[in-house]
Amino acid sequence: TVSVTLVCVGHVLFLVGLCQGGCRDAGLCCKGRDPSCISKGWRSDRSYGTCYCDQACVSTLDCCHDYETACPAVSCVVSEWTQWSGCAQPCRATVRRRSRTILQEPVNAGKPCPHLEEQAGCAEYWTEKGHCHNSLVPALITTSGYGNARKKRNLPESNDVIGYCVQFQLTSLTKECQQSVGPHTRWMQYLREGHHVCVECQPPALAAGQKHCTGDGDKNYDNSEDRQSLQWQAVGNPRCRGVWRRVERLESCSCPTAHSFLFI
Repeated sequence: TVSVTLVCVGHVLFLVGLCQGGCRDAGLCCKGRDPSCISKGWRSDRSYGTCYCDQACVSTLDCCHDYETACPAVSCVVSEWTQWSGCAQPCRATVRRRSRTILQEPVNAGKPCPHLEEQAGCAEYWTEKGHCHNSLVPALITTSGYGNARKKRNLPESNDVIGYCVQFQLTSLTKECQQSVGPHTRWMQYLREGHHVCVECQPPALAAGQKHCTGDGDKNYDNSEDRQSLQWQAVGNPRCRGVWRRVERLESCSCPTAHSFLFI
């Protein structure tokens, strides 16, 4: 009786082994999350029953036992970066771009593709006809908290010398801004591409004999659809710099403290 029982048990295990099923037997390898992409057999958690052959099973831990071999993961492959393009326009602080293409799309939960385009600030100081007439000196900025302690210069006694604010949208910045950890440079970590910032021009920072701060742009662009792009640089970390697009001039700043700065 014992020998017969052992033979029966062995026979049952043999049949189960033949009926393992899985992704290969079902001929399934599905993209994304697909509830209909199912088979029956041993699962990766060593239980037996319904199992899946879609990409989502890797995170839900209900893949068929042979998913990784029947549906091998293929990571995204991209080309090398192209050369940087020239500046978009001469005599204006603007951006340059480079890109790369997808050579292999990711398959079966393979590593996704990285970003395919990068941009960086740049400026061309001459044209085919010669040098630019306008200055492209970048705006120097610091945190708005500095405004409470900055020393006043000798200003002419005139009622028309007043401050103002300019709103910009950050279009590019260097990675060194996020690496500023010192007590006087930590404010640079709040800078993010796409965010709007307010930069105040206080009387002490007015350009000599002028009614505007160096690097604040041209007020003629306030009502133009072609917003002016300008370079900026953070005081305290010269490697933290970038390009922003002028939005408008305001009488007073209305941005949150973390996004409020000063012209120097």
